[in-house]
Amino acid sequence: MAAEWLLSAMVIAFASPAFGHFETVRPLWTRIARWLGYLAVTGLLGVTAGRPWTFVWVAGLPLAGAAVHVIWCRRNGINPLTAEPRDRYEQLRRR
Repeated sequence: MAAEWLLSAMVIAFASPAFGHFETVRPLWTRIARWLGYLAVTGLLGVTAGRPWTFVWVAGLPLAGAAVHVIWCRRNGINPLTAEPRDRYEQLRRR
């Protein structure tokens, strides 16, 4: 199960600094809780469903989230890479 934890840690280590500056609306505790939930599901899947499904979760959730993010941004007239116009992005995130 070490490979699953390593891959999860790598996802968090990459995603937090790469995308954290877009999270200006949410408080820190909700961001931490989201990552802890991600790790809890990773551990639960590793124990119950097995290794292949754990890798599907670890890789699939960020990929699905990125796809939904790009679609949502395009529909709302926001650049999915830069979150511009920034005021419009933050207004939509506050809803």
